[in-house]
Amino acid sequence: MTLEATEAGLALLVLLGLIVWLGRTSTTRLEVERDHASAAREQQAQAAGRAAHPAGQRAGWWLVDGSAVVAGPFPDRIEADWTALSAQLSDSVHRVYGVCGPTGGVARRQSPQEQAWLVELGRQLDRLTDDWDGLLTDSDTLTTLLVEVSAALLEAGLTLHDSTDDDAAGGVCLVPDPGGRGILVTWRQHDRISVDRVHGPELETAVQRTMSAAIAEVLTEMGFPVTPVGTSNCHLVTATQRSASTP
Repeated sequence: MTLEATEAGLALLVLLGLIVWLGRTSTTRLEVERDHASAAREQQAQAAGRAAHPAGQRAGWWLVDGSAVVAGPFPDRIEADWTALSAQLSDSVHRVYGVCGPTGGVARRQSPQEQAWLVELGRQLDRLTDDWDGLLTDSDTLTTLLVEVSAALLEAGLTLHDSTDDDAAGGVCLVPDPGGRGILVTWRQHDRISVDRVHGPELETAVQRTMSAAIAEVLTEMGFPVTPVGTSNCHLVTATQRSASTP
């Protein structure tokens, strides 16, 4: 074999190796570019999805000043309040539960606490007597008043008497006024006092009078017009201005 043939063979091997290397490099570069393009498209799709569906984002507590987001999201109210306090933020900054929309503002959502509150209020309303059947509608003033009074009592720590289960524990009784003027509010004591009278009739009368007066005062303090009914321990609660204006 001549020297020229050997050199030609080596040149051919080098050329083949270069072609293979260039092919591998080109393939790797194309894969990288394809991955980058795919990731960019995915990010664009996610951004477009978030903009079109802000409710799909993670909800949390935000500190806002007007419509501007100051900080957030926070997992709970305590952390949001602590941040506002430790940073000595302006009094105009308040916390809002919701998701951050595409324009930077916060779209309000029902917080877990509000949802739990509505569930609890619904359970209280389930305790009402059958006297309310057929009287309540979504747009009725009496319905609005009933929900407002029930919510106010529950916020004050007073639960409704469970008439559906013949509950012996007692509680506040809400009955529709036969004249259609509002709601009759009375207090039902535990069966030990009101039925068994283990402490005698005098204490039963005293407790009934005291609790009825206390309930009337609580509702009055919370803005409801309350009127005693005769000489009984019953009180009539009529619609507030807000309830009366409900369409």
